[in-house]
Amino acid sequence: MTRRDILTAVPVAFHDEGTLDLDGSREILRYVAASGNEGAFVLGTTGEFPSLSFEERGQLAALSLEELAGAMRVVVHVGAPSLYEVLRLIDQARDLGATEIAVLTPYYLPSDDDALREFFTAVDAAAEGLSVYIYVYRKRSGNFVSVELMAELARLPRIVGAKVSEEPLDLIAQYRAVVPDDFVIYTGADAELASAAEFGAQGVISGVSSVLPKPFRALAAAADSGDAEQLAAAQADVDTVVTAIAGNMGRMKAAYRVLGINGGTTRMAITPPTPEVLAEIDRVVALYR
Repeated sequence: MTRRDILTAVPVAFHDEGTLDLDGSREILRYVAASGNEGAFVLGTTGEFPSLSFEERGQLAALSLEELAGAMRVVVHVGAPSLYEVLRLIDQARDLGATEIAVLTPYYLPSDDDALREFFTAVDAAAEGLSVYIYVYRKRSGNFVSVELMAELARLPRIVGAKVSEEPLDLIAQYRAVVPDDFVIYTGADAELASAAEFGAQGVISGVSSVLPKPFRALAAAADSGDAEQLAAAQADVDTVVTAIAGNMGRMKAAYRVLGINGGTTRMAITPPTPEVLAEIDRVVALYR
């Protein structure tokens, strides 16, 4: 059967003054644990990782593993601008009990294939006991893993997959053509859960599913059923919630408030939802909670 994993990209709660809200983050994690999804992706873009200190990332990784590991897989993102930082984060994640990690390409300064090859080869060597996912997000990092480089990196012993965000599905198909059969590729596009499988993906890493998981579970089931009418209806529901939440952490926090969850606020400079958007979030949460 075609794999359609749903890994929830988990937000982090902050107090109004910007300090880390561990109690609110625990509430989010407990809600995610009850989603029925196959896994969680923590401390990624949805988790506002660039705003977190090394110590905060450790606190949140520990909390995530504590709350989620009994219910689902947990992929801990350890990306950072430098290999030095990434190696420290790998050691931290392993010491806390992680078994799966994701690593964004280095960001801010440009890196060519030779630099990225050296970087991910060092990551692989340091990741003993861990499964590693390459995180490709050119629009945020400024750096890109070419198809030719992915073919090389996919054969390193601890690199088992990739997350690909804001790229055309054709790129996933190109990656699939050059990597081993057991290499796992996830799209970061929430609404492409069903269609991405046709291009060789094994599922989606979805921030929107952190607040409204049920439409995504229904879409996966509809895609497996082969019923075209059921699939179209389920896809329309997912499109509705993705449009309302839009992968925006401010909107996610607003949805948590409607759900009665203390999701706190955002730390990064994210524009708060307008009254019109809040009204749509209320409507969508009422329909799909």
